[in-house]
Amino acid sequence: MDKFTVHKGLVAPIDRENVDTDAIIPKQFLKSIRKTGFGPNLFDEWRYLDHGEPGQDPASRKPNPDFVLNQPRYQGASVLLARRNFGCGSSREHAPWAIQQYGFRALIAPSFADIFFNNCFKNGLLPIVLPESTVSRLFDDVLAFPGYELTVDLERQVVVKPQGEELAFDVQPFRKYCLLNGLDDIGLTLRHASKIQDYEARRLAAKPWLAHTLTR
Repeated sequence: MDKFTVHKGLVAPIDRENVDTDAIIPKQFLKSIRKTGFGPNLFDEWRYLDHGEPGQDPASRKPNPDFVLNQPRYQGASVLLARRNFGCGSSREHAPWAIQQYGFRALIAPSFADIFFNNCFKNGLLPIVLPESTVSRLFDDVLAFPGYELTVDLERQVVVKPQGEELAFDVQPFRKYCLLNGLDDIGLTLRHASKIQDYEARRLAAKPWLAHTLTR
């Protein structure tokens, strides 16, 4: 998992409340047995005018010109601005996979669904909760100023606006530690790899019958 320290990026606004995970990544794409390749199908039913299926070439699809991520001014966006209760619905981890694989690193909203919120941290995304009035002002700024960028400083726990105003946010210390160091659940476990190997060696020495060699 990539470390998250300071990120500056173009902001894309999703001006809808209660965006559920089926809107983020529709159910037909959950058939994939991989953890990669979901970015092209982020917000698939909003992004395209035709129905999408796994394995389709995005270049063969009909993009919806009215959807925000298809508009030229938001190309390359890496900070997603959303309304309340973003990520509600089913607990599919594919939703943060799709958001992260599209290119987003941080999300800002007044509230997130709990499971989605937790899954973001496990996949290198930083979900930031700010007051609803503050988020509304950010929507106004993004719409008023093409190329609007925000800087997210995780170490200092602030979102910095272009003119220098800082918006403080809270983050649980353990989650902050994991993001700063690029540690997912596997990475956290591998910090203790030598202790695990020592234990396995001692266990095998004490109980050699636990070692089996498969023969054909």
